[in-house]
Amino acid sequence: MENKNNITEFVLLGLFMNEDVKRICFVIFLFCYIAIFLGNFIIFITITCSHLIQQPMYYFLCHLSVKDFAYTSTVVPRLIRDIIAKEKTISFISCMTQLFTAHFLATVEMFILVSMAFDRYVAICKPLHYMIIVNRQRCYIMIIMAWGVAFLHAVPQTLMVARLPFCGPNQVNHYACDVKVLLKLVCTNTDIPNMLVIVNTGMIVLATFLVLVVSYIVILYNLRNYSSEAQRKALSTCGSHVMVVVLFFVPCIATYIVPPSVKQNDKELSMFYTVIAPMLNPLIYTLRNIEMKNAMRKLWPIKCFFVFK
Repeated sequence: MENKNNITEFVLLGLFMNEDVKRICFVIFLFCYIAIFLGNFIIFITITCSHLIQQPMYYFLCHLSVKDFAYTSTVVPRLIRDIIAKEKTISFISCMTQLFTAHFLATVEMFILVSMAFDRYVAICKPLHYMIIVNRQRCYIMIIMAWGVAFLHAVPQTLMVARLPFCGPNQVNHYACDVKVLLKLVCTNTDIPNMLVIVNTGMIVLATFLVLVVSYIVILYNLRNYSSEAQRKALSTCGSHVMVVVLFFVPCIATYIVPPSVKQNDKELSMFYTVIAPMLNPLIYTLRNIEMKNAMRKLWPIKCFFVFK
């Protein structure tokens, strides 16, 4: 089909239209972005400059912190700018770039979380073989696979959207270029593209989430023969990971698994995995983790910045 695309730029309508609300949101999102940067920067430096980098769980967490900041940076800076800007346009190429980068990095996060779940499963269910199964070479392979699979997911989806005809209007009811809102602006039948989005994105998110759920069911089942103290310690190490999984996956599933005919607040849901989860991840992984807190005490001696009881 010939692509008769008359659109060279899009207008991002953002989250809110009220001017007073916009001013408040500007301050809130600026604070969130600074918190995301500082939190993930501290985690990255703490792990890479301490013995924790030798442990697979923290090796994956280090990659997760880099990914969180990169993912947020594809969306939040423009969101902050657009709140106070008069012109909220984004070029067609920039829009497609944002679409690709966001889906690419989000998929990387999903597979890093799976790698972390695999690490916890082996540590709890096969502790005697842990160092053999989760060796450094296998960690490298899982990270490479995460980035490779993410690339294979994001490229066809971006190309599919880019090749569709956009004839107008060009107003995107969102604060970022996402596939579902862009398909609403296509001037041709989008039944097949919408179905491909559900298959390519929705089913991947759902399948990955189910794998994580099953892994933790298996972990809980294997804990039945452990002592109470061992159960408490094992559940404590998994608790932070479960919180991160819920914060990220539940809104993603609600956004991408439902058909386009169902009306929902996609841009409000997307705030959870673009802003809230990346901001809370550093807190979840530090406040609930004794090893991280001990490493921070040694690496960051200025107690006014880090006060852990």
